[in-house]
Amino acid sequence: MHLPIFPNSANSFDLIDFPYETHKGERAVLLLQGRQVQILEKLNGLVISVEELKREVTFLKEAIPKLDELVRDELQGKTGSRRTSPLHRPAKKRKVEAAAQGVSDTTSSEEAESEGGYITAHTDTEGESEEEKGWINSSISSLTPEEKLVLQEVDRLHGGSEHEKRESFKLLLEREEQYRNHPGFLWRLARAYGDMFELTADADEKKNYAAEGKLVGENAINLDPSSAESHQWFAVMCGYLSQFETIQNKIRNGYLFKEHLDKAVALKPQDPLLYYLTGRWCYEVAQLSWIEKKVAAALFGTPPTSTIHEALQNFLKAEEIHPGYSKYNYVYLAKCYKDLGQRSNALRCCETALSILPVTNEDQEAEKILETLLPSLKL
Repeated sequence: MHLPIFPNSANSFDLIDFPYETHKGERAVLLLQGRQVQILEKLNGLVISVEELKREVTFLKEAIPKLDELVRDELQGKTGSRRTSPLHRPAKKRKVEAAAQGVSDTTSSEEAESEGGYITAHTDTEGESEEEKGWINSSISSLTPEEKLVLQEVDRLHGGSEHEKRESFKLLLEREEQYRNHPGFLWRLARAYGDMFELTADADEKKNYAAEGKLVGENAINLDPSSAESHQWFAVMCGYLSQFETIQNKIRNGYLFKEHLDKAVALKPQDPLLYYLTGRWCYEVAQLSWIEKKVAAALFGTPPTSTIHEALQNFLKAEEIHPGYSKYNYVYLAKCYKDLGQRSNALRCCETALSILPVTNEDQEAEKILETLLPSLKL
């Protein structure tokens, strides 16, 4: 999006009432000075960006020499306590209490809250499809009857209202120690952290939920690398956490997001949510500026690459698997078509998106995007 950051100083000089006898050369000097001010302001912004990059590079240089030691400690089990401390565990009691208090049950749009911040995009009021239920049931098939009942109750609550999501989170926390070696339990806990991330507006709480959820998702993957859900929710947590990270960690989490999303797609190729998330990643990467790509290359060797066409193919795949999958999916289809110069297709997708009744918070956000997108397509 282009923003008129700097005022047009040259035009403002044109409005000055110069005396008739003012020499043209003097006027040209004044105009030149105005342009020089613009250039200096831009250079100042660039210097600030370079200084930030220098600080990031300095941080990396200080961390790299300690990498071998950290890896050795990890392999020797010296960092095992990390799982129960840093800045997340002390807040857990508070989270449990908040979950226990919950909020009044409601039939508002909060009831259809999405699965994590990257939007489940489901508009099907009947909940999960039979295929999705099969994936969920297969992940608990090896558990005892009691354990199955617990996870089935967790899944039921997760699909309910805001209050029920909080109850699901509370139930999982109460049994975390008991089921800490069950990947099917852990990815559900990571998913619940995603729910709590969505349900709070406090930035610190969001960061804690995302960080804790990422750690839990990582543990789930370590226990069962063949679990699509573990890879999926770990990826989503990486996406959430990147909102609060330094530039190098944002980029690192972006790589992790795509890596584990690809693994989830390979394990569960008929889930439209995974293609929608991949499309979002492709679209965002295609919009990266030259300097952002250079920063990624400097920090990690190879910058992420994608195109609007690749994003479009993923959104179309989600629609193919689940026609009418979501309002947001149509919005991004429209944005891709617009960027590719296919205005008629973009308008058609906008009209389809408008025909879907807003149910979730994300649907309402999609409505706002449509309000700004449609006028540009009708010019």
